[in-house]
Amino acid sequence: MKTQHTHEFVENWTGPLAEGFDHETDLATLQVYLQKFSDDQLMARLLPRLSQEEISQLFSVIGQTLSRHLSREEYHGLFLKQAPGQSRESQ
Repeated sequence: MKTQHTHEFVENWTGPLAEGFDHETDLATLQVYLQKFSDDQLMARLLPRLSQEEISQLFSVIGQTLSRHLSREEYHGLFLKQAPGQSRESQ
């Protein structure tokens, strides 16, 4: 299976991890947190513990953020990793 996702930033960031220090550090810290958060081992432990309300809240925040900041083409290409006209079933 071809690997489509990367999490290189978290492996290479050497700056501080802090919120509220400055905008650049906020963005870098958020990227590190999100990449750490999506780690397969952490997800295997955390997901079964989430309530349905927490699951719905996470879907809502992620979905709203993606729809607010990405075009349809960007969503399909960057998030879903689909080529134009490609469906998930044809990957």
